[in-house]
Amino acid sequence: MGKPTGFLDYLRELPADRPPLERVTDWREFHHHLEEDKLRRQGARCMDCGVPFCHTGRLLSGMASGCPVNNLIPEWNDLVYRGLWREALDRLHRTNNFPEFTGRVCPAPCEGSCVLGINDPPVAIKSIECAITDRGWEEGWVNPQAPAVRTGKKVAVIGSGPAGLAAASQLNRAGHTVTVFERADRPGGLLMYGIPNMKLDKREVVLRRIELMEQEGIKFICNANVGENVEPQIFLKEFAATVICTGATEPRDLKVEGRGLKGIHLAMEFLTSNTQAVLAGGESPINARGKDVVVIGGGDTGTDCVGTSLRHGCKSLLQVEILPKPPAKRTPDNPWPEWPKVYRMDYGQEEAAARFGPDPRIYLTTVKRFLGDAAGQVKEIVTVEVKWEKNDKGQFVPVEQPGTEKVRPAQLVLLAMGFLGPEQAILRDMGVESDARSNVKAEHEKFSTNVKGVFAAGDCRRGQSLVVWAINEGRGAARECDRYLMGQTDLP
Repeated sequence: MGKPTGFLDYLRELPADRPPLERVTDWREFHHHLEEDKLRRQGARCMDCGVPFCHTGRLLSGMASGCPVNNLIPEWNDLVYRGLWREALDRLHRTNNFPEFTGRVCPAPCEGSCVLGINDPPVAIKSIECAITDRGWEEGWVNPQAPAVRTGKKVAVIGSGPAGLAAASQLNRAGHTVTVFERADRPGGLLMYGIPNMKLDKREVVLRRIELMEQEGIKFICNANVGENVEPQIFLKEFAATVICTGATEPRDLKVEGRGLKGIHLAMEFLTSNTQAVLAGGESPINARGKDVVVIGGGDTGTDCVGTSLRHGCKSLLQVEILPKPPAKRTPDNPWPEWPKVYRMDYGQEEAAARFGPDPRIYLTTVKRFLGDAAGQVKEIVTVEVKWEKNDKGQFVPVEQPGTEKVRPAQLVLLAMGFLGPEQAILRDMGVESDARSNVKAEHEKFSTNVKGVFAAGDCRRGQSLVVWAINEGRGAARECDRYLMGQTDLP
């Protein structure tokens, strides 16, 4: 701990984002870094707690508390304070294969459980992490690390999202020959097509890491759709082990009257087509320009739909959330170190407010039906307010409130209501069992399925979750896969 009084001497400071009305005119990342002297002061705010909760990585009340990959946060905060940036990067890479991803898109549960955050603003951990890794790339400290010896074992990884990339990276470090199969036209999974470019640059950040992994000896095969143009049996015949990392990509739909109208799309259709257009230098076929846009769902994916629609030049924007508006501060039933369930304006809502005035979200509301024109195009939605009440089983359910229906304009509707679990076809084809929630049945920390030599990690095993949890699971599955192949493992 370089400065024992740092948390008393310095206030929390975050880098200023690009102004909202400026950044909605392009697809470039909107975050900046603080100057080095300010970053070092932010590192000095870390208290080097006797019992640091920031890197515990536990689930409390169903949400992450502390860093799921157990980043050595107090150590690299102190190294940044002392100006030892390369050593800080080494500490960061010990636990996190891809800090350039988490430093941009992680909601920072570490900050929610920071001890300083009990009665002061927490340490700016996420900003420091992103600054460390970006400096490492800029200085040329991040280089290919191919294994010195190969084991002769071939391993397949199905899916190239954060879990698949983490598993592939770790297994390659152990000396196995790794091939990653991806059904999309580019590697990256969720990182490539599920998160828009202004949050996570595809060429400068995602593809840069993919290219480095290829230099380390990992092979990526794209347009490889298992069960269609790739026979599932090849994984059992040609590879010593397989890790399934296909994500939870089965979307939750809204099957109400009018759902079949044109102009109603699942969020991932919208986001994927947009990123493909950005990379190709063209225009997305699902476009919000000049339209009244309604986003149904209040999570990160909904926010990404908001930000993307604004960059298209939408006419108006409404975000519908069925849950109540969170409180401004922690409530007694949400104590530290739980993740603080409080009201926040994310980047998309900030941009919408700058463009149109208020926060675009309305709470305790759902869509009852869609109305179309003579051509079968959606033109309006009917919303209704709800109240959460207990049913006869003691479960809280939304109950429509009479007299609260409203008709609202909408020529583009985006469904961002989360995901139900992994797509089942590949699991059936490989004979892999699912649990009661339709996820791959594989015990946490073991990651092995009912099929010998087949492991599972990430959202397909645990359900829809954070990028940082996917990295945790990919690393864990790699460790157990290596143990299965070699009888022992040195992987963390």
